[in-house]
Formats: sequence, C-alpha cells, structure tokens
Amino acid sequence: MASLQSSAISFSSSLGRFSSTRTMLPQKPRNYKLPVVESKIREIFMPALSSTMTEGKIVSWVKSEGDVLSKGESVVVVESDKADMDVETFYDGILAVIVVNEGESALVGAPIGLLAETEDEIAEAKAKAKGQSGGSSSGSEITSEPQSAVGISSDALKKIVATPNAKKLAKQHKVDINKVNGSGPFGRITSEDVEKAAGITPAKSISSPPPPPPPAAAPAVGTTEKAAPVSLPEIPGSTSVPFTTMQVAVSKNMVESLSVPTFRVGYPVITDALDALYLKVKKKGVTMTALLAKAAAMALAQHPVVNSSCKDGKSFTYNSSINIAVAVAINGGLITPVLQDADKLDLYVLSQKWKELVEKARAKQLQPHEYNSGTFTLSNLGMFGVDRFDAILPPGQGAIMAVGASKPTAVANADGFFSVKNKMLVNVTADHRVVYGADLAAFLQTFSKIIENPESLTM
Repeated sequence: MASLQSSAISFSSSLGRFSSTRTMLPQKPRNYKLPVVESKIREIFMPALSSTMTEGKIVSWVKSEGDVLSKGESVVVVESDKADMDVETFYDGILAVIVVNEGESALVGAPIGLLAETEDEIAEAKAKAKGQSGGSSSGSEITSEPQSAVGISSDALKKIVATPNAKKLAKQHKVDINKVNGSGPFGRITSEDVEKAAGITPAKSISSPPPPPPPAAAPAVGTTEKAAPVSLPEIPGSTSVPFTTMQVAVSKNMVESLSVPTFRVGYPVITDALDALYLKVKKKGVTMTALLAKAAAMALAQHPVVNSSCKDGKSFTYNSSINIAVAVAINGGLITPVLQDADKLDLYVLSQKWKELVEKARAKQLQPHEYNSGTFTLSNLGMFGVDRFDAILPPGQGAIMAVGASKPTAVANADGFFSVKNKMLVNVTADHRVVYGADLAAFLQTFSKIIENPESLTM
C-alpha cells in the first residue's frame, strides 16, 4: 500500500511540475486558417462493362435531371457490346446535367452526365456542360467518378464530348478536334461539325454517277477496319443503317480472327443412341444443346490442348476450367453464354443453367463473366436443318465446333452390309499455333465415342 501511495504521489508531483512548467512558457499566438470548402461537380463517365468494350450506348436514364442520388443507386442503363447493364453512382448528389441522351453513344471514359453536391451548383454544372463558363472563379472543380478529385476545365470537357464517328473522321481528315465548335447537345461535336471544319461538303444528291475507280488490289489477310474506306458507287434507293453496339463488337472480333492461322477438320458422328437418350431426358427439361455441350466438355477433359489458347503468339495457355461457350442468336446480334465447368456439372444441372443463361441473354442481362469466360465454343445450326458449315474462331480461344443436323444416312458396316442410321457432321476450326491435326483428330474420335455411347453423359 505504501508503494502504491508513493507511486501516486510521485505521479501527481510530476504532473504538478509539468503543469507548472507549461504555465511558465510564453504563449505564442497561432494563426489558424479556416478550411476552404470547395464544391465538387463530379463527372459520371461511360464505364467499361467488359474487356472488349470501347464504347457504350445509353439505353435509358433511370434518373432525370434534378433527381437526388444516393451512393450505389442505379442512374442509367448502358448497352455494352454484349448486354444491357445498370450503372450505379459512386457518390451522393444531384443529377445536374445529362450530357449523352438516350439512344446516343459515347466512348468508354467519356462524360455522360454531371453530378452536383448541392442545388446551388446545378446552374454552374449546366454552364460547364455547355462550355459557356470561362475560368473558374468560385473555387469549384469537376471530378471523375470514381477517381480522386481532378480539376477539369470547361474546354477540357468540350474536347471529350464528341461522337465516336466524329473522332474517327477528325483523325482521318487530320482535323484538330479540340478546335472544332460542336453544334450538338451541350456543345457535343458531331460528324457534320468535323466535315465542316475539314471543308467537306456532303453530297445531297447524285446528279451523275462518278467514273468507276481503277481496280484495286485485294486486301491482305488481317486488314483492319481502320483502313481508308473504298469509294463505291451508291445504289439508288439503298439505306445505310449503322451497327448496333453489339454488331460493332462482333465485327471487330471477326476481323481480329483473320490474323489467326486456322485449319478445319470434319468428322461424321452416328447419333442413334444420342437421339434415343434425348427422347428420355427431354421430358426433364434437357436440351440437345446441353447434351452436346456436356459431350464436348468430357472430350476436352481428355484432350486439354484443344481447350488451350495462344494469346501472345509465343506460348500455350492451358485453361484449368472447361467453359463451353454456346453461340445464341438474339435480336440484332450474336452472343455466346458460357457454361462454366461443364465437365463437372450434372447433366440436369447443366441444362437448367443453360436455360437461365438463354433467358438472360435474350433479355440482355448477362454479366461479363457469363459471356467472356469461354475456353471452347459450340455453334449448333442443326436445329435449322443445316447439314454442315464452318465456324469462325473467336479471339482468345483454341477451337470452335460447328454442329450440323442429324439425318438418316445409308451406312455400311465392316461386313459390307448397309443399314440406315442417323448421322451428323461436325466441323472444328482450330488455331494451328497450339492445336495440330493429330490433336484435333484424336479429340473428335473421343467426342464421337461419347455420342455413340452416351450413357456416361447422365452419370
């Protein structure tokens, strides 16, 4: 107890001495600067909703100008190259200005709207969007969601607000787009503005057909869409319809696939046993697409090189998962929903998963990982009566299988006796950098055995 009291006294004494020392020090006045509260006009930009997306189209604005927004709330629906997705705000605020209207497109990273913190900043945001305000005198700044605050002047904002086609034309005609005055909404630069700046007068009518151009050399394989367009005579009564965002992505992928050295191998497969199995499981909701996807996945498990890809031109990329992408035609385009780990899923689970993916694809609600994670693609036109066709290899994959219709065919056995059996033809297009002829032949033999003895598909 004595030691405790001694410690307490010692602490108290020390504290007393410290306090006494502080009172003896001269007090120096300190200058405190009041923090300057700066308003922020944040930029809502076009997000990259997939790894291949370069521009997006505004499907609809969920919110209107003047609406109060909360962090995480859906603001706008954007059409990417594969699906329609809700875009959320990263901040609380007021939707001050809609820069890109419904039905219009913008490049990834371009501003599509402005978000103000208070009602007092709405007028300022509108002025900035129109490019009418000069230097900022109120200490406010524009920042990009979800990046850190970065000041952007009204002139800088104007540089970005241009249609994708206007930017392409400016690059083609060597026009400084920063010096072009925009005539579109909120000062947006249009194709006509660039043509006017370049001194190009668009032809309104065709008085006489132009002389035929001299014959040009055939384009080399791998020619990209960035090459100068060939001048072709117009056909009276024709109408030019621009690609949708999805069609632009499909076009880009098809052109990109031309740079891959591919080869094709066809193989006949007897489907009598598969057709019999299909009649049994059809009542439980199993589709022929699910059966073919399951068979392909099981064959790929035995031939991993066909499930590989070449992404850098120098090495193999072996995929640990077998994800079967299946081509589906939807209104205005094509998409490939992915059955992930198809070799591990039960046939009935796989079929149910496929049904859900198709519904989401037709509603344009697929998430990126549900259409861009395929390692092998299956395209089935047999349901339309097509007996054979070749498929174009998607970028980033090693092979794609094209499945034709199963039709009655006269087949001779080893003893020379003929019988009628259902037979379908499958053609596989493969990347010859990673898949060789013997690899593909062995894979198709395994696939054929699974189809002709399909009991393993239900195990």
